[in-house]
Amino acid sequence: MSTLELINRRKSEILTIAAENGISNVRLFGSVVRGTDDSESDIDLLVELGEERTLFDLIRFKQAVEDMLGRKVDVVSDQAVHHALKQNILSEAIQL
Repeated sequence: MSTLELINRRKSEILTIAAENGISNVRLFGSVVRGTDDSESDIDLLVELGEERTLFDLIRFKQAVEDMLGRKVDVVSDQAVHHALKQNILSEAIQL
């Protein structure tokens, strides 16, 4: 099963974990979206972190998704993405 298929199969669980941690608008980007990922590739997620939420919420989400999928996950808050990179990320991102 491809990584994208795995993510789609576990999508509702990922979104539940996100909501539990004050995270919304979860988007997938990077090599998984482009179809260039391999067994060593991580999963890149762009998210919106709710007001009054902290880095700890982001880390809890990351760890829970890694545990569930058995893959390394990089989570980036859309507020923290450098402007120069944001357009490229948004152009390929797909909504979960």
